[in-house]
Amino acid sequence: MTMVDFKELSGKPVAEKIMAENLTRAEKLKAAGHTPTLALFRVGERPDDIFYERSILRHCERAGVNVRQTLLPAEAPEQKLAGLLTAAADDKTVDAIFFFSPLPKAYNEPALRELIPAAKDVDCLTRASAAALFCGEGSGFAPCTPAAVMAMLAHYEVPLAGRRAVVLGRSLVVGKPLAMLLLAADATVTICHSKTHDLPAVCREADILLAAVGRPRLVQGDFLAPGQVVIDVGVNDDPANPGKMCGDVNYAAAQKICAAATPAPGGVGLVTTAILCQHIIEASEQNAK
Repeated sequence: MTMVDFKELSGKPVAEKIMAENLTRAEKLKAAGHTPTLALFRVGERPDDIFYERSILRHCERAGVNVRQTLLPAEAPEQKLAGLLTAAADDKTVDAIFFFSPLPKAYNEPALRELIPAAKDVDCLTRASAAALFCGEGSGFAPCTPAAVMAMLAHYEVPLAGRRAVVLGRSLVVGKPLAMLLLAADATVTICHSKTHDLPAVCREADILLAAVGRPRLVQGDFLAPGQVVIDVGVNDDPANPGKMCGDVNYAAAQKICAAATPAPGGVGLVTTAILCQHIIEASEQNAK
């Protein structure tokens, strides 16, 4: 296979379509006297959090979503964030609550997640939301990044039923919920992680390889096979280009070997933020009833 056969799966057209729908729905809410509102919390100065935060602020502004942003230093006491989350949970003018994860290690993050009501949990942070996803109930909100992956696969008409999907990563944020969404679409799913034997060989068996480990360019040419579709979920500081971001996949290698792949940045991340806006607006629609 040559680079002529390769297709770039850009996130831009997917995100633009979702954002146009978001704006229409938000304008309808505003006309009825309800402005979609997100309470956004960031603790510390993690570069990937800041990168995502900037994207959220831009997209929310475009979609007509009001953002109440709270920034806390990494050394802020856990009780401070807990109080702010509780206040946002009780505030009827707040439709959605989001904080960047992981929180500082000293925090009891699972307990903090549970302070968010399910109706305002737009990124599947709570156990109740996760349970609904894993049980296939269709209620609540899936995590934004896995939902963005599914939106991209649908947009580019990548068939899933019966296909072999390898998910590289087992986090609660991406890997596990993404596997559940793929299973619901009738894919045959393998989840890989740091203890997987002969990881490159397992990845080469995939029809669809989904990388979500948070390690810059972990996926090299020996992980890839002709005909594959590769979805790169990684958002990492680029060690080769300080101040820049890169994905989990060596994109240059994917261009030479695979049928299609997402760039990073410019791929899933763009759609993730559009999906977050979509979830906020949906929560707002429910709250406005």
